[in-house]
Amino acid sequence: MRAPNQLTVLILGSGGREHAMAHTVQQSLRCSRLLVSPGNGGMPGEHFCVAVDDVPGIISLCETEKVDLVLIGPESALAAGMVDALSVIGVKAFGPTKELALLESSKVYSRKLAEQLGIPGPRFATFDKGESQLAMAWWKHLNAPIVVKQSGLASGKGVVVPNNDAETEAAIIDACAIGQVVLEEMLRGPECSLMALCDGSFVVPLPIAQDHKRIGEGDLGANTGGMGAYAPVLVPYSLEELSKIFIKPIIDHFAQSGTPYKGVLYAGLMLTKDGPRLIEYNCRFGDPEAQVLLSLLSTDLVEIALACVDGTLETVRVKTKPISAVAVVMTSAHYPAIPRLGDEISGIDYEELHTNVFHGGTQKANGTLVTNGGRVITVVGVGPELSIARGHAYARIEKISFTGSYYRRDIAWRASAAGLTSYSSAGVNIDEGNRAVELLKESVAATSTESVLRGIGSFGGALDVSFLKEFEQPVLVASTDGVGTKVELAARTGRVRGTGIDIVNHCINDVLVQGARPLFFLDYLASSHINAEMVADVVSGMSEACAAGGCVLLGGETAEMPGVYAPGAFDIAGTLVGVVDKKDLLPRAGIAPGDLLIGIASNGPHTNGYSLLRKILEWLPLDVAPPPLTRPLIDALLEPHRSYLNVLTPVLKDPRLKALVHITGGGLIENLPRVFPEGIAATVDISSWPKPPLFEFVESVVSLETDELYRTLNMGIGMVVIVARENVSHIQSLITEETWVIGALETRAVNSPQVVLR
Repeated sequence: MRAPNQLTVLILGSGGREHAMAHTVQQSLRCSRLLVSPGNGGMPGEHFCVAVDDVPGIISLCETEKVDLVLIGPESALAAGMVDALSVIGVKAFGPTKELALLESSKVYSRKLAEQLGIPGPRFATFDKGESQLAMAWWKHLNAPIVVKQSGLASGKGVVVPNNDAETEAAIIDACAIGQVVLEEMLRGPECSLMALCDGSFVVPLPIAQDHKRIGEGDLGANTGGMGAYAPVLVPYSLEELSKIFIKPIIDHFAQSGTPYKGVLYAGLMLTKDGPRLIEYNCRFGDPEAQVLLSLLSTDLVEIALACVDGTLETVRVKTKPISAVAVVMTSAHYPAIPRLGDEISGIDYEELHTNVFHGGTQKANGTLVTNGGRVITVVGVGPELSIARGHAYARIEKISFTGSYYRRDIAWRASAAGLTSYSSAGVNIDEGNRAVELLKESVAATSTESVLRGIGSFGGALDVSFLKEFEQPVLVASTDGVGTKVELAARTGRVRGTGIDIVNHCINDVLVQGARPLFFLDYLASSHINAEMVADVVSGMSEACAAGGCVLLGGETAEMPGVYAPGAFDIAGTLVGVVDKKDLLPRAGIAPGDLLIGIASNGPHTNGYSLLRKILEWLPLDVAPPPLTRPLIDALLEPHRSYLNVLTPVLKDPRLKALVHITGGGLIENLPRVFPEGIAATVDISSWPKPPLFEFVESVVSLETDELYRTLNMGIGMVVIVARENVSHIQSLITEETWVIGALETRAVNSPQVVLR
């Protein structure tokens, strides 16, 4: 006779989620016999060929095999009433009843219940089959982008996120032709998955996970069942806080109704700028989120399932390991359309520490493992840190192959940005840099003479050289700078020519803001090992920029420094000298409250903020173009720093021009005050100019406060012109491109900021 604590456990399903469940149950001391139905080509246990939604067939199987506990994977079994039927024959089932599973099987029901309970979500409306004209009218009245959802089950693919009006109309028509439809206001922000174990009254939330639904890297393309996931996810809310908002109200509602919800309740959330919002509810583990969450679970899953069914979850200490897990899904050819089946899979049996391979769309054909679905396998890597777990997952997946296989290379890419709350967290400390400048000023002042008009802390040095006889009182203006960590991207991608343009134009702009025109430029290039072609490419960029700026590339230094720079790495710096008549030196006197700021567009990050940008995009392939970008990321990132010389030449000697400000490291916040007299501050309206797509994208994925973002990146403004209010139109008419009035000067209150963004 079987011991009372030894159970026969049945897993219903055939995907990667169910394999992860079976793998976890197999390790339980409470499980003496493991059954799976229908299973796949890699799942452990005894396999039976009964469909998950075949209620009579599963009931018969449970009676014949004396099953004690059933763990249900897919939503279709719940919607079919499997839990209700199993309860009738006395078999414990981990999952909600058919009535409660309406939370997932009917998005109309789910959305209306959430609204009734005050759970925050998007504006929405529901429509019956065939009501496409009513749906279209609601969308047009909303006058905002929407998401179109089929109300019923669609295996994770019943959601369309249109990109334009034409796609929206088509999605509404298609969805209304199928059945009930929910239209929802499109929310923006990172998505995450909150799953909680429930016993009818008590709730235990699991670590936050993040799924990657889109087929394409950079979260582009069609929705899928899920291309990968990772956990835990760093979010600005506690598990308890999110559970109180999105899980507990549902559990309490059903408990009060006499129909306790048992199993897993999964809230799909969008973390918007206005707070977390509900996207949808599911009534089971997610796939591939289950693969990572079960890899983190250290408490016996069978004990947990029994406690949920028996209403005793509060007595079980549910624990998870203090590690990270990353899941990468490998799909078959043509997925998510009609996948190709029958391709032989190799490399699947290789065992490696810190990874698990969970089968999904696989089967054995004449003893050979072949593809049998769209999402073929899920590889999970675990490690003490997310980057280590991710490395394990990708190292393992590269050993698996089959014809037409595909996987995303960017799983968990948003995690790099989620942990950044300041530029210093990317490895750059602006405040410490400013302190260093202050400490240097005293030393520099010791060498100063009456001829030094501008020194450290300005945009460049200025020296009175009256021997330049063609000028009334000539002043030499010098600027020394570098390209910064942008060179790492250039070196990594082999696109180095633009960095030569970067260094020259940056220095031209730094002397330009003092009214000077460039005379000559000297460069310094250092690398781990000299590569003649690379050096020639960089110098050709410098030559091009010098020619455009009307100055001479006078010479420079090329240094080979093995052991100082990493292999393949290089660095560039340079010095540019310009000249201006002293009477034309900028800034001019008279900067005062009421003066306006005219912004001139940047053409990218220029040469600043790349430590942040590289950290954000560390796991995102650079050949993708995530919205709103319309060109690959690498093209936007390596756009050479523009020169403002030609566009500003018509205004340089105009007496109505008061000052120019080059927006470099420190952004608007740090650079505008360089030209302010004592007691002056500026208010900048950050909505007054159109943000380039790259900056919109960055703003959507980082957690930086607005001030931190605008002192890290130029955010679309590369040069600022300061003029009196009455002269704005005149100065703008002299500039041959679109400009914007972005702010105004005012009297600075004691201890108030020098620049206020609004």
